[in-house]
Amino acid sequence: MATLKAECKIFIVQSIACYETPSQVVESVRERFGIEITRQQVESHDPTKVSSKGLAQKWVDIFNATRERFCKETSDIPIANKAYRLRVLDRMAADAESMKNYGMTADILEQAAKEVGGVYTSRLNAEHADKISGTAQNQSTG
Repeated sequence: MATLKAECKIFIVQSIACYETPSQVVESVRERFGIEITRQQVESHDPTKVSSKGLAQKWVDIFNATRERFCKETSDIPIANKAYRLRVLDRMAADAESMKNYGMTADILEQAAKEVGGVYTSRLNAEHADKISGTAQNQSTG
C-alpha cells in the first residue's frame, strides 16, 4: 500500500465527501497524482465507514466541512443552474433541428418547457400537493 502525502489524503477525503465512489477516487488519484491506490485505501479515509476507525480527527473535520459545503453550494455546479441547462438544451435543439431530427427536437423542446415550468423542482410538487390537499378538504367539507 502506497504511503500517501497530505495533499493526496486531502484530495481523497474531499472527493469522498463529495459523494464520489471509491472507484472514481482511485481513478482520479491515478490521473492527478500518478500513483496507484486501492478502493480499500480510499475507504480507510471515509469517516462514514467502519474501516476508517483510526482516522485522525483533522481528516474527519475536513470531510465534514467539505460535505457540508458541497451539500449547500450547488451553485458551484453549472448543471445545477437552470439558465445553464436551458442554454445546453437550446444548443442541442438547434443541432437536432439542423440534422432534420424533428423527433429529437420536439423531445428537447418539451424538456426545456418542463424546465421553465418547474416540473423538475420539488417546490412545484409541494405546491401541487397543497392544491390537491386543499381541494380534497374543500370537497369533504362541502
